[in-house]
Amino acid sequence: MSQSLTQIYLHIVFSTKHREPLIKDLIKKDLHDYLGGICRQLDCWPIEVGGYNDHVHILCHLSKKIAVVKLLEEVKKSSSKWIKTKGDEYGDFYWQDGYAAFSVGQTELEKVAEYIRNQYEHHKKQSYQEECRKLLKRYQVDYDERYFWE
Repeated sequence: MSQSLTQIYLHIVFSTKHREPLIKDLIKKDLHDYLGGICRQLDCWPIEVGGYNDHVHILCHLSKKIAVVKLLEEVKKSSSKWIKTKGDEYGDFYWQDGYAAFSVGQTELEKVAEYIRNQYEHHKKQSYQEECRKLLKRYQVDYDERYFWE
C-alpha cells in the first residue's frame, strides 16, 4: 500500500494535580476550546471536549503523525501555560502526571460524546475516582491503585 491510512479515535481523561477543583465555570468553556485547539494544531481533530471541575475528557481522532504520549505532553504543557495567564488563582495550576486513553470504535463515538457532554449531571452521583475505576473496568485496563492517584 502506498498510503498510510488510519482511523483511530481516542477518549482521553486526565485531572488536575491532586484532583484540585480548579476548573471554574468562568474559564471552563475557554479551557475546553483551548484544549480542542491544541488537538487541531496537532491534526488530532476533536469531536468533544468537556469535563468537570477537577478533570477533562477529550474525544478526538488521532493523527497518524503523532504518538499518544506526545499528544498528551503537548496538550497538557500548552494548556497549563495558558491557564496560568487567566489570573492569580491559577498561578499554581498543574495537571496530574498521568492520563488514561482508550480507543473508541466509530459506532461508539456519539455515545462517548454524549457521556462527555453530561459530565456535570454525571458527577452529581459519583466522584472522579469512581468514574475512572468504571472506565478502566469497562475498557479492561489493568492498573495498580497504589500508583494511580499520585
